[in-house]
This record gives sequence, C-alpha cells and structure tokens, in this order.
Amino acid sequence: MRCRSWSAFLFIQHWGKIMASASESIAQGLQEAIELNQGRPVAARTHRPEEVDVAGIRRYLGMTQMEFASKFCISVSTLRHWERGDRTPHGPALALLHVVAKEPQAVLRALC
Repeated sequence: MRCRSWSAFLFIQHWGKIMASASESIAQGLQEAIELNQGRPVAARTHRPEEVDVAGIRRYLGMTQMEFASKFCISVSTLRHWERGDRTPHGPALALLHVVAKEPQAVLRALC
C-alpha cells in the first residue's frame, strides 16, 4: 500500500509541474497576444529547417529527375529549379525532402 501512495504522490507532483508549465505558457501567450493587439512588437521564435541538397538526395537514391519527381509527387520543373538553385524548397516541400533524405522507403510506402 505504501508503494501505491508513493507512486500516486510522485504522479501528482509530476502532474503539478506539467500544469504549472502549461499555465505559464498560456499566460505568456495571452500577454503576447495583448501586446500584439496593442501594436507593440513581440519577440517571436521561428524554426528554420536546414536547407537540403535536393540533387544530392536524388543522386543518392539513384533516380533520374523524372523518376524522383514522379515518385515523390513533385513537378519536374520545380525539381529542376531547386537543383539549379533558382528556387529553394520551403514549408511542406522542405519537410518532405528532409523525410525523403532520412527515410525514403517510408515516404515511398506512404505515397504508393
């Protein structure tokens, strides 16, 4: 019985820390929303994924531009622009390329 009580105590203590952290985060978010609404600058955190070597990924997989574009649902034109450096992938396309670089078979299974 004593073990259960101790486990419950630890759980409650841990849960309390989680809730305190969540409360602080919510309060900070509300404060930032108020400041933003009042036109004051708000510090923002941005996450910028690393750039990817699109041509390098494609060559590593042993695919032509046509094969790579077809398999990963990218237009050949877009792929060529990325490889030449005329444009850079961003947002969901960049995320997809990061996953393709690390787990190409998982992406192929999901898309086929």
